[in-house]
Amino acid sequence: MHDIRQIRENPAAFDAALARRGLPAASPELLALDADRRAKILAAETATADQNRASKEVGAAKARGDDAEFERLRALVADKKAEISRLTAEAAEEDARLRDLLMRLPNLPLDEVPDGADEDDNVEIRRWGTPRSFDFKPLEHFEIPGVKPGMDFETAAKLSGARFVVLKGAVIRVHRALAQFMLDTHIEDHGLQETWTPVLVKDEAMYGTNQLPKFAEDSYQTTNGWWLIPTAEVTLTNSVAGDILDEARLPIRMTAHTQCFRSEAGSAGKDTTGMLRQHQFEKVEMVTICTPDTALAEHDRMTRCAEAILEKLGIPYRTIVLCTGDMGFGAQKTHDLEAWLPGQNRFREISSVSTCGTFQARRMNARFRPAGGKPDFVATLNGSGLAVGRCLIAVLENGQQADGSVDLPAVLHPYLGGKTRISASGDLI
Repeated sequence: MHDIRQIRENPAAFDAALARRGLPAASPELLALDADRRAKILAAETATADQNRASKEVGAAKARGDDAEFERLRALVADKKAEISRLTAEAAEEDARLRDLLMRLPNLPLDEVPDGADEDDNVEIRRWGTPRSFDFKPLEHFEIPGVKPGMDFETAAKLSGARFVVLKGAVIRVHRALAQFMLDTHIEDHGLQETWTPVLVKDEAMYGTNQLPKFAEDSYQTTNGWWLIPTAEVTLTNSVAGDILDEARLPIRMTAHTQCFRSEAGSAGKDTTGMLRQHQFEKVEMVTICTPDTALAEHDRMTRCAEAILEKLGIPYRTIVLCTGDMGFGAQKTHDLEAWLPGQNRFREISSVSTCGTFQARRMNARFRPAGGKPDFVATLNGSGLAVGRCLIAVLENGQQADGSVDLPAVLHPYLGGKTRISASGDLI
């Protein structure tokens, strides 16, 4: 959410930043509404002063027997009371409209973020690993013979419809091993605190991390008003909502493994086969709460945490910085990690790591108190560390063999009871 005071001070800079995201100027509407709201607040304060003054004079008129003045003043007090009520209600209504407009505007990109319209304008900043050379045509994950027995889309469709999967046997064991490996690495190597959170949240939490009000259709809501989280970013970040933290507590670095739910609104026709784009999936999320001046360093640190998972698994990847036109609503700057999928012969997103500056903290009223200073808003960051299902796809496709079996990364062997492969018939061996 944006600070209206900063928009008042430099509306041209605000509109220029929105233009980098391909959006029209917003400051004229915002400032007009803000000016009207402030004028009504001032008028209500003036009317209150008039009412108070008249109220004091009523008694004096009564005491001296001036009935005409008494009635005039009493009528004036009543009129001012009604005026104050009207102005206060109108100001509150305009304040709500202003807040809603501000909440529907995305975060402003940092100067260093490349300009661009869409994913074609993203900028690659590094690569790791060399894609494996196959002496056969590599298959997509759902086509691999050893994977097919453990990846059941027909049963899932019978139970729930499209974009769901039932995992079983060797495949689900590898999926579970990946999640455990990610958590252990983040906890033991990267110093993140493991956290377990609900997957059902109130409206306020979704507003705090900018899923609401603009993106309600992207998430699922229960009949009694809870929302199913699209990622643990919602719960981890909102864990400090309304708090004033001592600066000494920062940074707070957390990780959580949760179920995630997304409606995939607007994705019709995209990735309809396989389990790349699902309504229900699992993710190991990372969230950092820190001071604004350390946010960019934390962004680089979190990106390295996600990259380390892929490197330990031996999955080739590339890291890109998203352009202004492809960046998420709440982000100031985003790094995407794209894993190499030989079955598709291309890199596909497997992690997105964003710094949001104070954008979410303003929505949540999450602040910190510097030593000897006044409370100020914290900075928030979030990132996938990683999306478990997409990581499973990368492991299966990169480890597939000509006979239909799959060799599994060495770091997973201890999580699989020493088993190293999925056989062509779908057994863990």
